[in-house]
Amino acid sequence: MIERDRPRPLSIAIAALGGQGGGVLSNWIVTLAGSAGYLAQYTSVPGVAQRTGTTIYYIEIFPKAKALGQEPVFALNPVPGDVDIVIASEWMEAGRAIQRGLVSPNLTTLIASSHRVYAISEKSAMGQGIVDDKSVHEAAQASAHSLIHFDMEQAAHETGSVISAVLFGALAGSKALPFEKSSFEETISRSGIAVETNLAGFNEGYRLAKANLADATKTSEPEMPPLEKISVHRDDQLSQKVQQIFPKSCREILMVGTNRTLDYQDKAYGAFYLQQMEDILTLDDTARGHRLTQTVGRHLALWMTYEDTIRVADFKIRKKRFDHIAQETGATQNQVVNVVDYVHPRVEEICDSLPAPLGRALMSAPRTKRWVGRRLKKGRRIQSSKLSGFLLFYMISSMRRWRRGTYRYHVEHARIEDWLARIKQTASSDYDLAVEIAACQQLVKGYGDTHARGLKNFTLIMGALDASGPDAKLASVIRRLRDAALADEAGEMLQLELTRLNDAHAE
Repeated sequence: MIERDRPRPLSIAIAALGGQGGGVLSNWIVTLAGSAGYLAQYTSVPGVAQRTGTTIYYIEIFPKAKALGQEPVFALNPVPGDVDIVIASEWMEAGRAIQRGLVSPNLTTLIASSHRVYAISEKSAMGQGIVDDKSVHEAAQASAHSLIHFDMEQAAHETGSVISAVLFGALAGSKALPFEKSSFEETISRSGIAVETNLAGFNEGYRLAKANLADATKTSEPEMPPLEKISVHRDDQLSQKVQQIFPKSCREILMVGTNRTLDYQDKAYGAFYLQQMEDILTLDDTARGHRLTQTVGRHLALWMTYEDTIRVADFKIRKKRFDHIAQETGATQNQVVNVVDYVHPRVEEICDSLPAPLGRALMSAPRTKRWVGRRLKKGRRIQSSKLSGFLLFYMISSMRRWRRGTYRYHVEHARIEDWLARIKQTASSDYDLAVEIAACQQLVKGYGDTHARGLKNFTLIMGALDASGPDAKLASVIRRLRDAALADEAGEMLQLELTRLNDAHAE
């Protein structure tokens, strides 16, 4: 607990994203302090948007103010090196607070949720743009006097509450404030808003914070959510096959890949994925750390679960999505949230969903394509939260049973077969090059124009590989071309690298 008898205020900095209740949390803290006879003040500096900017709330609480015989002068902003408590509603916000110097090892209690809300720059990156969480954890361990971290978003979800209530509970459990737990609970009760659910979230936050402190010597990384949250689709027979056939270093990624293909299609599709991976495993060995199996396992699963209209429609009507939207908007159980989806399919997406012969015929008929394209010129707004819109997406998603007969399935799997053949042909003579070819799949992703651009870049790189003669440095060449393709959407960096490569061959 922070010392009560001192001639300086107790300072608290809160970093919260839009919609996470940072203002509510600040009001609770100020009300709590006031009810205990302390003087308190809070200010806020709002960010630009819900993820591109964060609102910083700053609170100062002055204990024993009357005993000093004068009114305190409160500061408006936190001062680096002089903040007692830092509360971060998301893990990267904890990292930002550390960067700002708000967390100091001799003073600061850092309370942070370990879940991630990815920044726009992370989600829009052509390649793997997600910031490494490990460095933030290391910095938090080194910078904070006391550290409390767990997935508070998940705790809020499980209790039907909001993250601000869980953060308030974690603050109480940290014992960083000189107030009893009952005083925190009374503050929530007096607010009169969603008291039952807020108390549930508070108590869960309090419990987990106490457990966190009891396990303060633990040095492992904070529990982070998986990169991909997939519905529970698991098959014991396929899971057993992964455990029996594949080395330990590959099992985790192959289990994720298997579950993803099951979620995407069916058991036969998952079995087909594992059969392809068995073939790759025969080309790999322990001495190389099974890098080829790991790389192909990841990227084959991603390619086999390409995004088509069926997949997009399926995601739009999942219960988890509606629950997430309701939670983001702060809707209560008695409130109705109307979800409107904007869809603008291209002619290519329509062809992709048709039976292969019909889709191929339409793609090769320019006049018909133009006629269809004119009717798709304007996008549509569909209310997926209403029965008519929900049934439309449900009808499209139910086409999954016929996906293997669609034009897109035939085209995409022909590309996959060519890609796997390249890897297999290369693995015995140039293992590193085979790994780099496998990794090039990350260019082929997304939907619509994004997919078209990525596929174009992938094709250009494979063409450059075919045009190159025997070269011991081909692996580094392909890696450089792939990095260039991921550097910008316009493909200018890739074209520059291809020009340099062609000039080098001409010399």
